[in-house]
Amino acid sequence: MFSIAPEDHIQRDILLIEKISKEDASALSELYDRHSTLLYSVIVRILKEKEEAEDTLQEVFVNIWERAEMYDDRLGNPVAWLCRVARNKAVDRIRSKNYRSRTQELDIEIYHDLFAADINDTPDRRAMLSSQQEDIFIALTSLPSEQKELVEFAYFRGYTQSELAEYFKIPLGTVKTRIRSAMTTLRQKLRHHFV
Repeated sequence: MFSIAPEDHIQRDILLIEKISKEDASALSELYDRHSTLLYSVIVRILKEKEEAEDTLQEVFVNIWERAEMYDDRLGNPVAWLCRVARNKAVDRIRSKNYRSRTQELDIEIYHDLFAADINDTPDRRAMLSSQQEDIFIALTSLPSEQKELVEFAYFRGYTQSELAEYFKIPLGTVKTRIRSAMTTLRQKLRHHFV
């Protein structure tokens, strides 16, 4: 079966973002079709509310429309940029709604693993996941549990390092070291995606 090389996907995304910066609505539509499912999954994992996630996804694409010229392909591939925009919008929404004050009482033991649903998904859903998503999933799940948990809370729930130290009752220096080690490991495992 013929498949498109990852470099071709990246080049297509870069071209679409360039067209969006010139106010090409069809390019925005194609970018949405290509990546909205991934971005929605990033957002819903942070917000935990489908309706909020849908609204936030729309805000993400409005933001992309308004700021496409800010994308710099020297700083990473388009999917990484899109995920950062989505994550930042979701975290902004959490902070604006005092989301954490409503959920602070949740015990850490009941926080489900970020990718638990993906492991048990239907074959059709699994087939739809891109090789990049699979690589990210594998890289994240390969981290030691104490690093993986901190990365999930920092990047998918919007906790600051100080908040993580307080929440997990560990020194701030330990939090910084574990996150730095985790990010170094992830960069090494995923370097072929972010060149």
